[in-house]
Amino acid sequence: MTDIRFSGYGGQGVIRMGLIIGKALSLYDNKYATMTQSFGPEARGSACSSQLVVSEDRVLYPYIITPEILVSMSQEAYDKYEPELKDNSIMITDNDLVKLKPLKRKIKIYSVPATRFAEELGNRIIANLVMIGFFASITKIASQDSIKKALPGLVPDRFLNLNIKAFDKGFEYGLKFLKKESNKKP
Repeated sequence: MTDIRFSGYGGQGVIRMGLIIGKALSLYDNKYATMTQSFGPEARGSACSSQLVVSEDRVLYPYIITPEILVSMSQEAYDKYEPELKDNSIMITDNDLVKLKPLKRKIKIYSVPATRFAEELGNRIIANLVMIGFFASITKIASQDSIKKALPGLVPDRFLNLNIKAFDKGFEYGLKFLKKESNKKP
């Protein structure tokens, strides 16, 4: 079982990230997933998160206990949820929006300029799809194919191709990131 928290601020598509990955896993990757969500009363602009419990077997308890993976797309979300991580967790951040602080635990950190890439593609609202692509290539939890199959119905039809481009941009960046990391190791 893997506990994942996607976090950011309202309006970044954080809830949609959980929906997309959950749908991809449940319908196309033959896994089980449950999603819960939380956001402040202000909704747009305040910290929000979607939590995903992923398993090869039926999920009996739908809430995350301690996330093994944290995706943070805003400083406020990072500050709020980073303390929940334990040793050997994975943290994925938007490196233009999140400034990391020194950590006292062994956490694998991966960063992508998701918002910048989205702006280069023409619309910063698709930063969540860049992040999903990066997440997929780094974690290998959901397949590239299953995520693309999950997009129709969860993103507006008229922006489907743009969302796929954003996903591909993040996925390719993640593959390059991993290749660079493997070349560094002796």
